[in-house]
Formats: sequence, structure tokens, C-alpha cells
Amino acid sequence: GTPVDVFRPVRRADVRVLVGVIEYHYFAGYSGGFKALIPGVCTEATIQANHRRMTEAGAIAGNLDGNPVRDDIEEAGALVGADFILNVVLDEHKRIVRAVAGHPVLAHRAGCAALDAFGRVTVDRPADVVVIGAGGSPKDLNLYQAQKALDNGRHIVRPGGVLLLVAECPEGLGHHTFEEWMRDPGGLDAILDRIRREFVIGGHKAAAVALAMKQAAVYLVSSLPQELARSLHFVPFSDLGGAVVAALGAVGPDPFVAILPEGGSVLPSVAA
Repeated sequence: GTPVDVFRPVRRADVRVLVGVIEYHYFAGYSGGFKALIPGVCTEATIQANHRRMTEAGAIAGNLDGNPVRDDIEEAGALVGADFILNVVLDEHKRIVRAVAGHPVLAHRAGCAALDAFGRVTVDRPADVVVIGAGGSPKDLNLYQAQKALDNGRHIVRPGGVLLLVAECPEGLGHHTFEEWMRDPGGLDAILDRIRREFVIGGHKAAAVALAMKQAAVYLVSSLPQELARSLHFVPFSDLGGAVVAALGAVGPDPFVAILPEGGSVLPSVAA
């Protein structure tokens, strides 16, 4: 189980009010709610126990029901207790478009529904190629930050398709541990096995990238040195046109292509 070790002043407080922003979270479903407590003010042991479940079924963006990470967060949060939450939903310009307050689960669910009203998009069938814009600076300052957009795109790509991520990454990879994990000589399976054994900040992003790469080829248009990108299992390109031509050639005739200009801000899905 997950040890519930909370920062002592928070645990001893007479009143606990949780404040946060509701966004899509790539394995907890959404940010906000009890997430301000778990992992917000918890020990490393609690964070590791909760977050290592990120590779389990149901631990995906936009999912609350049957999400093992979110279930764990809310079970632990109920043990600690919170009197009230105030969460906001932002638009693409970071302006508040909705605020919810009250019960830490019920109010949070209302906020998630408000985000879904404009943040979810659907496609009729899985795409052969998904072109993903990370959203520009600061969302693509480094590969560590751009991972969120890549993860959103993988929800609509067919197995064996192509995810084409456009992210400048002028600051490089962004995290030493992320780079070290991505270079694991055991490859993608070794990265995923490693995160199941022990959650490590930075390594968790490598595991998320590995999940995408297990599903589809990942092309990367960036300013990163091509040999560096290739060593991290990406198919590197210096220009978008060349990447698109290569992607279309890889998937065969009459491809279905989806384009996500703001890949980090929307959650696409395949219509049921």
C-alpha cells in the first residue's frame, strides 16, 4: 500500500483548504483536488508509492474512474482530510474561465467537467500520423516540458503509426535524470521495468515517453543535435516538411492525419 506521510504542520492544522489549477495530468487524470495533499505535501516515500502506479491500466489523462493513481490519491486524501477546495480552470492564455469550490471530490469533479467542455476533442478513428505542436515557449523550452504534448497525442495514434512532435527545445533535454533513463542500455522495456520498481523524478517522464514509443514511432522536429535525439530513441528531423514527408511515406497510402497545434492544452480521444 501507499504510506500516508504528510508534512506535520498540514497534518496538525485545524482547517485544511486546498488551492490549485485543474489541468489534464498524464497519469493522475487531472491535476487539482486532493492532489494538493497527495503528493503536494507528502514525503518522497508517499510520492514514489503513488506515482509508480503510472504504468497501470487506467492511469491516463482525462480518466478518473478506475484510475489507480487518482484512486490512491483520493483514498489517502480522505485519510488526511480537507475542509474545502478552491480550484480554477484556465484557457490557453492562462485566464481563469471557471472556478469551483467546496467538497474536495465533488467540486473537483465539477471543475474537471468544465475543463472537458472545451479541452476535449474527438476523432472518428485512430490516426496514422499525429502531428503535435508542443505549444511554443515556454512549453517547448526543453524536451522534458514537451513530453506532455507527446503524451496527449498518443491517445489517438494507431499502433505502429507515427507521432510527430514539433518542439524547439532550445534548452536541450531539461533534466539530467530524464536523459540518464532515456539512455538505459536495456531500451524501452528496461525504462518501464525501472519505473515499476522505483519512482524517480525525471525517470517518470522517460517512462511516459517510452510508453508512447512502444505504441508508435516518434519523430522529433527540434533544434537538438540529431545524434543526441537518435540516442534517445527518437527519429530526428531539422525541418517539419521533411518529417511530414517521411511520416507519410512510413504509413502507406491514404493516411489519416490528425494535427494538434496546441498539443499540451487539449486532450484528444477516438470516438466510441
